[in-house]
Amino acid sequence: MTTIKHSPKALKSISTVVIANKATKFDGLDLSPAELKYVNQKIKADEKSLVINQFNRLFFIKIKDDKKSGSALAESLRIEGASQASMLNKHKYTEVQILNYTGDDSNTLALAEGMALANHQFLKYRKEAKKEANSLSSIHVIVDKKQATAIAELNHVIEGTMIARNLVNEPQSYLTAEQFSKEMQAVGKSAGFRVEVFNKAKIKALKMGGLLAVNMGSQLPPTFTVMEYKPKNAKNKNPYVLVGKGVVYDTGGLSLKPTGNSMDYMKCDMGGGAAVVGTMYAIAKSKLPIYVVGLVPATDNRPGENAYCPGDVLTMMDGQTVEMLNADAEGRLILADALHYAKRYKPELTIDLATLTGAAAAAIGGYGIVAMGTADEAMKNKLKESGNNVYERLVELPLWDEYGDLLKSDIADMKNIGGPVAGAITAGKFLQKFIDYPWMHFDIAGPAFTHKADKYRGNGGTGVGVRLLSDFLKRQS
Repeated sequence: MTTIKHSPKALKSISTVVIANKATKFDGLDLSPAELKYVNQKIKADEKSLVINQFNRLFFIKIKDDKKSGSALAESLRIEGASQASMLNKHKYTEVQILNYTGDDSNTLALAEGMALANHQFLKYRKEAKKEANSLSSIHVIVDKKQATAIAELNHVIEGTMIARNLVNEPQSYLTAEQFSKEMQAVGKSAGFRVEVFNKAKIKALKMGGLLAVNMGSQLPPTFTVMEYKPKNAKNKNPYVLVGKGVVYDTGGLSLKPTGNSMDYMKCDMGGGAAVVGTMYAIAKSKLPIYVVGLVPATDNRPGENAYCPGDVLTMMDGQTVEMLNADAEGRLILADALHYAKRYKPELTIDLATLTGAAAAAIGGYGIVAMGTADEAMKNKLKESGNNVYERLVELPLWDEYGDLLKSDIADMKNIGGPVAGAITAGKFLQKFIDYPWMHFDIAGPAFTHKADKYRGNGGTGVGVRLLSDFLKRQS
């Protein structure tokens, strides 16, 4: 894990990143006359990123783009940090420091964040893991000492993101539903929040018909995990409830998925649950004064001999009946039971996260999160602002009544699919039938998993949602 550390003054003889303006004078830096001439020539030619190999260290200069500000500037600095981390690792450097001549410490933290996020690796199953491990371990930031709390919180959010990434990257041969719950218990113990795991008998007693139905084709039992962080100084009486889809592997059930570019990476179908765990870690470690509950229903979805069949009618936890017409639309079934369970908390707001539909990924790709819900406009705007801050942007889709008509069934209260159009919206409309509180649905199917390195998001599980929710909950606290 790469750690961001506060340093009161610049260090000597280690690799250095300088964030500067075009008008910055570089005479006071540790550059030779030839290097200084080179830098001035390149900046005059309007180059924004420079690197000098001084043989015992790398020296980077990043010229702040005056055409960018706010979230766009922060994102450009994160991307720059990712590129620099790659070069530092290539040359086997273990430390780097960031000097900022722009007068804005947030620029320093954004670049450091990109470095740290990009430095993540999942090497658990690699024989040569030690040899392949990245060398960069410490990022020294020379900022005002008042930023100490911000640095600590940033480290916790990065750690939470890494927890989520590692969980998503784990194969189902290890991360069964029961093991997923054990991982949540370990995270709760580490961060200081309460965790309770419901076994199959308890799930049956609660009559969670959606979760039980999806699990019917599996020889492995489901779990339902409740995480609770309730500090004594919490500013909210009613909790924010985070619900995460925890399908640890999705074959599509009897509605079997194709293997190529589909089933072969469906270990990522618990990305929503992983994001909830990572967020709970980040806020608890940061000791935010806010009451938050996390709920994760977990199972695999297999076409076993007792698997639920298209045409079956399911009775959900709240008593509503569902005509199941597609076994691959399973995520909404387990989330529906969790959303009903959340009613007992009378939540301030409930947010569910799920790799729910290919339609969401097709609509906006991996560039953002499809969102919809019943929260008021002020709350939606706060969530969108947090999404912009961390560049996990929200694209809101409507929940018009007409979409509910697409879910009407001839024999049950509803169907679990809405047909060939508006698939992401009808999935959200299905979930809406199980709530009676302010609610938002985040479909993270697009950005939850990458198939090649993507800047600071890495390769594989991205941990999307952790940074967004952490930012939002921090602001609410």
